[in-house]
Amino acid sequence: MKDRRTFLKQTGLAGLAGFVPISPLLASDFHADKSIGDESSAAQWPDGSRLVVSISMQFEAGGQPANAESPFPQNMQKGYIDLPGESWYQYGYKEGIPRMLDNWDKFGIKVTSHMVGSAVLKNPEIAKEIVARGHEAAAHGMDWASQYAMPYETEKKFIKDGAEAIKNVTGFEPVGYNANWLRRGTNTLEILQELGFKYHIDDLSRDEPFLLKVKGNDFAVVPYTIRCNDIVLIEGKNFSADQFARQVIMEFDQLYKESEKKRRQMSISFHDRIGGTPQIVAAAAEIISYIQKHKGVSFRRKDEIAQMAYQDKNIIRE
Repeated sequence: MKDRRTFLKQTGLAGLAGFVPISPLLASDFHADKSIGDESSAAQWPDGSRLVVSISMQFEAGGQPANAESPFPQNMQKGYIDLPGESWYQYGYKEGIPRMLDNWDKFGIKVTSHMVGSAVLKNPEIAKEIVARGHEAAAHGMDWASQYAMPYETEKKFIKDGAEAIKNVTGFEPVGYNANWLRRGTNTLEILQELGFKYHIDDLSRDEPFLLKVKGNDFAVVPYTIRCNDIVLIEGKNFSADQFARQVIMEFDQLYKESEKKRRQMSISFHDRIGGTPQIVAAAAEIISYIQKHKGVSFRRKDEIAQMAYQDKNIIRE
């Protein structure tokens, strides 16, 4: 059986149109895949990688609202502080991030840390250490507010304040953005471009980066994941550490096979108070060790992936 790219290449768009009614959605899919004719160029990354893996390390602890969601029952009486819940978040910057940083160094990889501005201001030394160890600092809003509901100028200030907190503390100017729970608003991309950002990750639609037109200019999308994500699987579905590792490794195996003929990016996401626990760090070590045994795989920060997207003549455009 032919794979989809070979099928489309051999039949041609005109031949395919002869027996498949082209709806507006299908037509846009064809436009997005216009570079598929050359399988070798479409598969290989500009840096020569066969497959690129990108790890996110969310730095959120300390920036959460009072009585934020935690593993404890949400049954606190009004007017009281959930002290055990607060300690669960504190674990993220006291133990979680330091442990993860040591793990990344052990394997010689660099990650992207999406930082909440207020968390950075409350724990500046951790933020500085992340950048000092060579990792990317990306913006993640000023706090956990729902920016999708904000008016244009309010959202612009919200994004700008978070980015400036990171820059002022670490010296690193963020070029990437992640909204709270990926829920950006209709104005978000225009605001990001106006503020000088180069990419966002709040998109689950592909397993490779692509470019959008925002007010007539290119803007990169470096897709995120909820499949290989500790907050969804470990905290949300109560996966065990070995289940998490198995699922991520299965995802890698499939993407690695596909990467023979198609450009593939794999994303993995860890949160400070979850991914930084001993068992999940051990699972991450198992995952990374397995991945690094495969030829042609590179670990990249998301700003690096975005830069490759802008320079790649074969990049998908939507």
